[in-house]
Formats: sequence, C-alpha cells, structure tokens
Amino acid sequence: MENKEIMEFGSHELKLIDRREISLTGIKKITSFDSEEFLLESNMGPILIKGTNLEIMKLDTHDGNVKIKGKINGLNYLDNKEKVKEESLISKLFK
Repeated sequence: MENKEIMEFGSHELKLIDRREISLTGIKKITSFDSEEFLLESNMGPILIKGTNLEIMKLDTHDGNVKIKGKINGLNYLDNKEKVKEESLISKLFK
C-alpha cells in the first residue's frame, strides 16, 4: 500500500531555509494547524512542525506541495496516528 501512496504523491522532500521557511513535497493532507503547530500527513507518515508565527505561504493539493513561513523550532516525524492525536491534545491542554 505504501508504494501506491508514493506513486500517487511522488517522493517526499523537505527543504528548510534559515529556520524561517520550510517547503515539503509528498504531503497528503494538513490535519491541523495554527500559528504554533502544523500537523501534516505525508507519504512517509505524520509530520509535526512547531514554531512561532507559522503560516501557509503556498498549498498545492494536486501535487502535494506545502510551503510554510515563520520561525521553525522543531520538526518531528511521528510513528502512528494515535500518538499524534494524543500528543496534540495533551500539548494543547498544557500551553
């Protein structure tokens, strides 16, 4: 099944410039976002991007490309979806 997803969305690539701008390819959907956290689903699994003043600069749902600007403080690839939902809920409660 993973091969089908990779074929559908192409390869996954990440480019980070000066911690101020991040471009990603192979993005299937944006699960949630606000000015401090983006949760994306890529063809390589869920990605959590944390920072300040984050905003979408470009979104191409057809090709799966996303560009985000702001101060990027962290980026994590997460193992499974349940962990993503729990972490997101817990982190929001304790902000």
